[in-house]
Amino acid sequence: MYLTQGLHRAVQQTPDLPATIFGEQVRSWAECADRVSRFAHALQALGVGTGDRVGILALNSDDYHEILLAVPWADAVFTPVNTRWSAAEIAYSLVDSGTEVLLVDDAFASMVDDLRQRCDVLQTVIHCGGGAVPAGALSYERLIADHEPVADAYRGGDALAGIYYTGGTTGSPKGVMLSHANLMTSALGTAATGAFMVPGGRLLHAAPMFHLADGAAWVARNALGGTHVIVPGFTPGGVAEAIAAHEVTDALLVPTMIQLLVDSPDAAEADLSSLQHLIYGASPISEAVLERAAKLLPSARFLQLYGMTELSPTTTALTPDDHADPELRRSAGRAVPHAEVRIVDDEDDEVARGTVGEVAARGGHVMLGYWNKPAETAHALRGGWMHTGDGGYMDERGYVYIVDRIKDMIVSGGENVYSAEVENALAKHPSVAACAVIGVPDPDWGERVHAVVVLVDAQQATVEELREHCKQHIAGYKSPRSAEFVEALPMSGAGKILKRELRARHWPAGDRSVS
Repeated sequence: MYLTQGLHRAVQQTPDLPATIFGEQVRSWAECADRVSRFAHALQALGVGTGDRVGILALNSDDYHEILLAVPWADAVFTPVNTRWSAAEIAYSLVDSGTEVLLVDDAFASMVDDLRQRCDVLQTVIHCGGGAVPAGALSYERLIADHEPVADAYRGGDALAGIYYTGGTTGSPKGVMLSHANLMTSALGTAATGAFMVPGGRLLHAAPMFHLADGAAWVARNALGGTHVIVPGFTPGGVAEAIAAHEVTDALLVPTMIQLLVDSPDAAEADLSSLQHLIYGASPISEAVLERAAKLLPSARFLQLYGMTELSPTTTALTPDDHADPELRRSAGRAVPHAEVRIVDDEDDEVARGTVGEVAARGGHVMLGYWNKPAETAHALRGGWMHTGDGGYMDERGYVYIVDRIKDMIVSGGENVYSAEVENALAKHPSVAACAVIGVPDPDWGERVHAVVVLVDAQQATVEELREHCKQHIAGYKSPRSAEFVEALPMSGAGKILKRELRARHWPAGDRSVS
């Protein structure tokens, strides 16, 4: 299996079908293949060889789609860069991965000089965009125009396809090495659920393309044929407009995006009836938001995917039929066809059903390892299973329930409190727009359950009110004993709440891990 496989098939079967729609620009699969092969030739002419890393620092675009195909076409490895990182964080990933060629678009052209100073390894910068080409950089369009097509290197199988750096929610980013077989196995296995996306349909890219959640959907769309509808980034109005204008059939959004969409007047007025599949994941979603999304999108079937970058990324799925059961909506679903999942204790023994332990998975979707981190790789993949770091349990039917990141568990008065459970209770309060629950120091309890809350516009709430509300849904010892109200929660580029930043405000350095 190889990532350019779908491109070859599309050129053979649907050469005139739009491959990408980006604003007013539409490119067919035949045009896409021509541009991909020319840019691959340009990369090779610049000295990019087998297994060399090529970085991409850009917003979503049709160029991004082409680059992801051209890099393996040239027998190289792509390193998508988190667009929300600082220059120091970006430089870390480029130096760590040994990335010598970097593509930047207009949004990041101003960072080129700074990155050059920070990255001795960086040899070539290529600018893709409509603005001025930064000094010392090459033009993406000029390179395509100046080079003839070259034959596909057919890089595939167990060869490294990409290095995806973790979002930093658990400390220093690690480069996750994923092979072509990893990515294709996950995409095709998820498609085998029958609920992933419409064959030959139109997929909306609003989530960041640097992140593997969107990247996995990109792989599947190529494999199943059809069209990529791309917007630079998420805005509720932009998503609603793109769905309506281009008859989008499939979309992947994280829960924070879904909440913003259902709150949007633009979405309420748009014709969103073409949407058949709404895929979500990356973080929990409240039942209230899910119910509102179902009303806004009555034609859409909902699919929740659970996994992580190290799992390419999908390992369980909650199908549209599962969503009909209110109890199952609390779960992350069951193992997808390409995965095996179990819950283990500290000794790596499988625990009884209903018992909380660590979620572990194995299958052809499990990463090759962490780039240049053999010890961390061995620890994560011990016994042949990927240890996710997520605490959860499995019921008698094989449904997995995620209770918390193991490091996020709060120990208050000797009792284990899982923040996800408290967050689900808080989210049911009508004044709560978003929330995160952490443990903070407490002289009596060791740790105190503390809520960080974003309120709905013009709404008010008190700590006492929220605590009493939660006690209607969960035990009193789990309910927040303190709270703070903020305008926004710190988020990673993948839409995950950065709890380490919230904890760092309360814990003196070294007193508790704030990863």
